[in-house]
Amino acid sequence: MATGQALPRIALTPGEPAGIGPELAAMIAGQAIDAELVAVADPALIRDRAEALGLALEVVPFDDGAPPRRHVPGRLPVVPIQLEHAARAGVLDPANADYVLATLRSAALGCQSGRFDAMVTAPVNKAVINDAGHPFTGHTEFLAALTDADMPVMMLAAGELRVALATTHVPLREVSAALTPDRLERVTRILHHDLQQRFALPDPRILVCGLNPHAGEGGHLGDEEIRVIEPVLERLREQGMRLEGPLPADTLFTPRHLEGADAVLAMYHDQGLPVLKYAGFGRAVNITLGLPIIRTSVDHGTALDLAGTGRADPGSLRAAIDCAVDLVRRSG
Repeated sequence: MATGQALPRIALTPGEPAGIGPELAAMIAGQAIDAELVAVADPALIRDRAEALGLALEVVPFDDGAPPRRHVPGRLPVVPIQLEHAARAGVLDPANADYVLATLRSAALGCQSGRFDAMVTAPVNKAVINDAGHPFTGHTEFLAALTDADMPVMMLAAGELRVALATTHVPLREVSAALTPDRLERVTRILHHDLQQRFALPDPRILVCGLNPHAGEGGHLGDEEIRVIEPVLERLREQGMRLEGPLPADTLFTPRHLEGADAVLAMYHDQGLPVLKYAGFGRAVNITLGLPIIRTSVDHGTALDLAGTGRADPGSLRAAIDCAVDLVRRSG
């Protein structure tokens, strides 16, 4: 941990300043947390959003030299990053895209240096960051490039259900070409490794989806299972991994199949995540595997229509913080 203490120090980035992230941070700051929570943000943004919602919150400078201290409800230490323009709830401004990326850099580099033990991210708006001239496909890819991670793997968890993705933010028409034997093997190895190292599961059991309906129906509905997926799984099984599949996704996500499984590997974004979000939306956590740091996030977007109303639910952000704390302790 950052200072050799038992208490984790968690960096929180509130994400898009016009979205619900800043007020979720203010809401969470009023709760008891068994860790030190440090926001990486514009202090005035957090303070103003808290005041607008009638939340009692003391925003204080983060004391980098002090040992981690358990979070005090109603008090939030902040590493200051200044907005370019004052943010209005619900109104996107490309001028603040640099601010959003700066908060992510500060938190991630702080994790790498040992300043923080983990980072938790509130949602960003990809479109406005791209409108500002930054090629940005998501937190996962951005943090991988920043930390020189070879291949990030996106996994969401809701309770005991964990779903990882072989491909992430790829148009559906490009998934088959992206699903190469090399990629599938690397993703599976990272998933297996991080289940062991991050989640303390010594012999994880992983269910693997097929790509096509009915897992290809013996090649009649597509041959990716025969050409790509099964040979990779067989090779890794010979090395001792417990991998089952390729299985039809429409029957894999049933209680009978999921019983005793530690994770599911889906082939593309909308194959696995709708099931998980239906099962646990509002309490699911996005976890980036394959990074040299611990990063968790919420399962929802910026919700511009809710920003500033006080109606946003902090449940997923709280789950992401609790998950980060748990991962730090399991990995420590």
